[in-house]
Amino acid sequence: MPETVSPDIADALPNPSLLHLLSPKLRTVRNRARVKAGETHSGWRWVVLIAIGVLFWAGVMLVLVRLLRYFKNTPEIGALLAGKLLGLVFVSFLAILLLSNIITALSSFFLARDLDMLVSAPVDWLTLYGAKLLETLVHSSWMVVLMAIPILAAYGYVYEGGAGFVLVALGTVVPYLVIPAVLGTAMTLLLVNMFPARRTRDLLSVVAVLSAGGLVLLFRLLRPEQLARPEGLRSLVDFIALLRTPTSPFLPSDWVQRAIMTSLTDKLDVLPLYLLWSTAAALVVIGALLHRALYAGGFSKAQESAQQWTRAGVGTRLARWVLSPLGVLRRELVFKEVRVFFRDTTQWSQLSLLAVLVVVYVFNIKFLPLRGQGIGFLLVNVIPFLNLGLSGFVLASIAARFIFPAVSVEGRTLWLLKSSPLPMRELLWSKYWTGTLPLLVLALGIVGVTDALLQVSEFIFVVSVFTIAFLTFAVAGLALGLGTIFPRYESESAAQIPTCFGGLVFMLSSAALIGAVVLLEARPVYAYLSQETFGTVADPTEMVIGFSLAAALCLAGTFVPLQVAVRRLERLEL
Repeated sequence: MPETVSPDIADALPNPSLLHLLSPKLRTVRNRARVKAGETHSGWRWVVLIAIGVLFWAGVMLVLVRLLRYFKNTPEIGALLAGKLLGLVFVSFLAILLLSNIITALSSFFLARDLDMLVSAPVDWLTLYGAKLLETLVHSSWMVVLMAIPILAAYGYVYEGGAGFVLVALGTVVPYLVIPAVLGTAMTLLLVNMFPARRTRDLLSVVAVLSAGGLVLLFRLLRPEQLARPEGLRSLVDFIALLRTPTSPFLPSDWVQRAIMTSLTDKLDVLPLYLLWSTAAALVVIGALLHRALYAGGFSKAQESAQQWTRAGVGTRLARWVLSPLGVLRRELVFKEVRVFFRDTTQWSQLSLLAVLVVVYVFNIKFLPLRGQGIGFLLVNVIPFLNLGLSGFVLASIAARFIFPAVSVEGRTLWLLKSSPLPMRELLWSKYWTGTLPLLVLALGIVGVTDALLQVSEFIFVVSVFTIAFLTFAVAGLALGLGTIFPRYESESAAQIPTCFGGLVFMLSSAALIGAVVLLEARPVYAYLSQETFGTVADPTEMVIGFSLAAALCLAGTFVPLQVAVRRLERLEL
């Protein structure tokens, strides 16, 4: 570490700047984005990316603009409701950012390949901290930024924010992203020093459980169901007072909401901006001091090798017996995928968090205001159907983490598989089913339990189950196919692979697929609900066409990317 170098020698050695440390990463990004001479088909990537991105942003903005216009035309409480909606969005972003930064910081600060060189080089500790903090922030926040752009654009358009609103949005979002990045980095640094290196799995499990517990507590303190059930309050005055009261005055999400809404509806309140920037600056200073005091010991512990024993237990023998009908080749490929997954602690440790998040999701379904006076059959069944879109986005985010990197994690060992008599089709399909089946169980569990809690009709239950099953197959096919078409074999961590160009294309493509399926099924579902509610006659032909087109779209999303991926692997030259 730099602290071990004597002052006289340190003064004589060059001190690389922050930009110098980041230059290899920047050059890598630039080289990947550059269209090289002679590559006539490289430009289509950007065309596809721009087209999908414009469609995705346009869809988000269209929905939000209509909703915000409705709020704006509501006297007295319209702006308050819009502010509460924005606050809930940024609270969700805060939870995602904190968890993502914790996981990414472990890779950036302790497991990256360039750390051996940087730590032993004459690099100032503060410069190293700044470089790795920026790297962690970018890898953890890019997806949230892409989601925030159309949301903030819709608010600025509806409330006529003008050019000044762009500056306000930048002034709030930048420190908002820095705060969870510093907190996640500091938490990872503390836990690495508390846990022995050979117990990294326990460390990440603790991180996941603590993050999930904090998320549960946060959502229960917010109590969003009060906003959806105002009849539980004593009067309209109490409801307006609830809307005016800050939901979480000590969270950065509330500061962002207050700064943006006051700039759009009234004179800009500078206090939230001051709180955001001062908190971000103070946390950066505290994080830097923790880095200086604890990083050397934590990095040393992270380099210790763990003792591992491999033995075939009862579970392994049972799995071999269950998978024996697949044949030796497919059975061993499945075992290989499972072993590779569980050897990467940054991957499998997220399962515990995922389980708790699912419990939180199902638990909060109980608080949806779908029971009581004025709640009819139509609303009770429409909300669970629209919830398929949200469930699909959850599946897409999980697939981006676990299925999209499946081919890239092979890395340099892929040449062994290519030089063997193993058919690439068998390799790819083993990866597909190993990732898809657990995702299908999760999807069916979420939709089945939530529909049972909401007591939906049999028709909506069947539609939900079959739709989420087809969406799972399609999203998994898109993830594996695009992950093969846009690989990153040289990536330092599986958590960084979804941040590449292909990961962005996958997220936008899956969002477009989910939206298209929901729109295709919306008309026949509405016809059925209208028949049950108002006594109208549903057209069977309309139902057959709608559901058939949705199923065909899902099947195309499943098989077309996988067929392209198989041909890509077969033609790959190492």
